[in-house]
Amino acid sequence: MLLGGGQIPIYEPGLKELIQKNKENITFSTDFKKAYRDSSIIFIAVGTPQQDNGDANMDFVKAVAKDIGSSIQDYKIIVNKSTMPVGSTKLVENIIKENLRDKNIKFDVISNPEFLKEGSAIKDFMSPDRIIIGGVKKSAIDSIKSVYAPLFARNNRIITMSAESAEMTKYVSNAILATKISFINEMSQIAEKVGANINDVRIGVGADSRVGYSFIYPSCGYGGSCFPKDIKALRFIAKKYNIETKILDAIELVNENQKNILVDKILNRFKDLKNMTFCIWGLSFKPETDDIRESPSINIISKLLSYGAFVQCYDPEAMDNMKNIFPNIKYFNNKYDALNNANALIIITEWNEFKNPDFKKIQKQTNIIFDGRNIFHNINMNDFEYYYIGGDNLK
Repeated sequence: MLLGGGQIPIYEPGLKELIQKNKENITFSTDFKKAYRDSSIIFIAVGTPQQDNGDANMDFVKAVAKDIGSSIQDYKIIVNKSTMPVGSTKLVENIIKENLRDKNIKFDVISNPEFLKEGSAIKDFMSPDRIIIGGVKKSAIDSIKSVYAPLFARNNRIITMSAESAEMTKYVSNAILATKISFINEMSQIAEKVGANINDVRIGVGADSRVGYSFIYPSCGYGGSCFPKDIKALRFIAKKYNIETKILDAIELVNENQKNILVDKILNRFKDLKNMTFCIWGLSFKPETDDIRESPSINIISKLLSYGAFVQCYDPEAMDNMKNIFPNIKYFNNKYDALNNANALIIITEWNEFKNPDFKKIQKQTNIIFDGRNIFHNINMNDFEYYYIGGDNLK
């Protein structure tokens, strides 16, 4: 078993070291019955992947709830940690009740949504903005509070509410952040047409304390496992109640269109891409993760290949995952080697190592850069044909 052997199947900064440091305090097991019996608090943290209709797939959650019900022999607190639709706390509670061997066994189900960001999950857990706990029974809520108490030695940022409110809080939080991303991306298209510099606009807008600088960076679109899935799930919930969601619909549409922005710029520059070679730096949906789910890179690579272009890539962590989708494109272990014979460089993920490259090495292969994250917007790029989101800086 990978985890038992100290191997971590995903890339997350600091995770491997943290597990190795605390290996005496952690036990990994596939014996769920024993694990449930030996625990006083059980966290459900399985996947809830998106279905074709936008709803969350609750099959894994239901399976775990069924196993918990058939395994527990005394009082337990069950914590819904996965991102689940509103009403899931009651769903899990009902499934456990149905599968109890002894109907006299007591338990409580609590909603405790996670707000960890891939790439900074350890830091986010150790220094959380807030902990949301949703439930009814005070004693169960107090028990979960005690779990997080060591994280709040100075400031208590634990917020309690109903389970339904806690479940809704997770979706609304991600929807607001996705809204900011899609909004600034839409504004970047207007800025480009009217001759404004979207990077300057972002600085001016972000200085307003009511707005802030987080999530207003122009880009080639958001991806990952949370925003796309949660927007779709929230839309699905609304449709169940016949609620029209014009803003949520627009967020998703703007983001999907934004993933085509770089390819449109490339087509405008070269017209015919057949047999041309493009180097891509960055495959993961954001830096400090190997997660490529819903990454703009997938859409961009697909489009380039459909136009007959060749693609060669470099990413510090995500190349193995991308090989499962595009096994026949070229991958390089060095970002400069990936530039060999390239007609242009395309930057999709803002890894730190891309932010201060050796521009002379880049120029030996190409002087054309398409920057999907605007990481060079404050650098003199007059030696390059430089295309970015919200404008172009051409010679």
